[in-house]
Amino acid sequence: MCGRYRLSRRKQIVEEYFDAVSSEEDWAPRYNIAPTQPIPVIRQHPKEPVRELLLIRWGLIPSWAKDSSVAAKMINARSETAATKPAFRDALKSRRCLIPADGFYEWMRTGKAKQPYCFEVSEGELFAFAGLWDRWKDPSGNWVKTCSILTTTPNAVTSPVHDRMPVILDPDSYDLWLDPGMQDVAAISELLKPYDARLLRCYPVGTRVNHVANDDEGCSAPVELAPIQNRLFF
Repeated sequence: MCGRYRLSRRKQIVEEYFDAVSSEEDWAPRYNIAPTQPIPVIRQHPKEPVRELLLIRWGLIPSWAKDSSVAAKMINARSETAATKPAFRDALKSRRCLIPADGFYEWMRTGKAKQPYCFEVSEGELFAFAGLWDRWKDPSGNWVKTCSILTTTPNAVTSPVHDRMPVILDPDSYDLWLDPGMQDVAAISELLKPYDARLLRCYPVGTRVNHVANDDEGCSAPVELAPIQNRLFF
């Protein structure tokens, strides 16, 4: 599962890194992005070789849904079953997106408590989750765009903390993933694998990240743990 993440870069940096264009206003650095909030995603223009950056809501609402209540259960899509699940199969075929980030959080249960950890690529570099998007018409007739983050089995860095991890795409696969003309689900699904553990690092953070209202650098600041807990990580 991936239920919180960080994007501390401003819009211009994200646009340049992913070679995308956007009409969205700039945003403040985010350190505790949570479900149901508007988040930046990158899509390929359906008729032109242009990547578009836009804000859409995290928590996918399928186009056929009767109401928006399903969004809370659709923040993640399991990569192993997305091709067969009614909520995700059409999106996997033709409505894929990149979700920019520079860190994500997972919690490890220790007794009755949960210890949060921050995961980063290298030294906190920008990367992209594999995402799916859809649009749904609300009762007022307005189109609402929403998205979900794909997850996969954990690698050696994430497995001590959680039994799932978000799919982080290799930059070399961005073009293929975004291409709306690529509808070979089997070929696309080959990209949905655990990220190279050698490129991922993990460190414990404080419980400030537990509360959605907290959204500052302190959410991803490292903290010291007892030596026996630190032995789990590298």
